[in-house]
Amino acid sequence: MSYEVRKTDDEWRDELGSERYAVLREAGTERPWTGELLDEERAGVYTCGACSAELFKSGTKFDSGCGWPSFYESVRPDAVELLEDHSLGMERTEVRCASCGSHLGHVFPDGFGTPTGDRYCMNSIALEFTPED
Repeated sequence: MSYEVRKTDDEWRDELGSERYAVLREAGTERPWTGELLDEERAGVYTCGACSAELFKSGTKFDSGCGWPSFYESVRPDAVELLEDHSLGMERTEVRCASCGSHLGHVFPDGFGTPTGDRYCMNSIALEFTPED
């Protein structure tokens, strides 16, 4: 897929730093219960940590108990890209930023009690949060 925001690996590495680069550009995962956005409860918007594209609104965030920030839907269906992920011997659906292709996390059909039934399980380090004024 051709993304709106394109940079070389060296440019991404310089901009993101090693920890963010490992998650956003190499599909890594931060340790559960360590992300600074896990307990964020203010109203606002969550954007891509690589390109600042809007991804999720605070009203769709819920406590899934999984150790990572969870949302039941993206800000728009075309804000994220969903890809089959067969790594680690599992079948999962990877979630990427549709603007730059950065890895955000995975989506699972176990968001029980949410309007969509989905749980977008995102890495805090892959997101930025901007509170409402």
